[in-house]
Amino acid sequence: MAVDSGRFRELFGSFPTSVSIVTTLDRTGDPRGFTCNAVSAVSMDPPLLLICVDKGSRSLPALQHSGVFVVHVLADGGQDASERFAGKSADKFAGHPWRPSAVAGGAPVLSDIALGHAECTVVQRVEAGDHWILIGRVEAAEVFSGRPLLYHRRAYSVWDPTAELAGTPG
Repeated sequence: MAVDSGRFRELFGSFPTSVSIVTTLDRTGDPRGFTCNAVSAVSMDPPLLLICVDKGSRSLPALQHSGVFVVHVLADGGQDASERFAGKSADKFAGHPWRPSAVAGGAPVLSDIALGHAECTVVQRVEAGDHWILIGRVEAAEVFSGRPLLYHRRAYSVWDPTAELAGTPG
């Protein structure tokens, strides 16, 4: 059976994924960002991770120009930000506090909604179908407490490992 885009989405929507927001700056220094669930560790030595970016993403030109990005793994409470950054709004950062990364070219850091973030420099680009895979060397990282935001079959949820241990659904 041939796999069309609908079946492919259904397949990858059938298992839960973490939710991340990727941020960078464009040529004029304006913040850009998008919601991304295609984030993965690549290497421990050196520390590398990858993100996958749709060729039609309005953030792609900024990523290609800046060569830096910050990946934010979202915590419980990050759903509104995820939905805003998944959209096409011209100013996704309006009303949302951020600080410039000291090591990733000033790319926005959104630590108030994240379990952690990785500040990265692009070291490799790979064209793959309708996406670009950007591999970033992690230059700095922070980790915070909280519960992870998950996405499964077009719905958000939160995984609570303490509830799992107690025998109640998370």
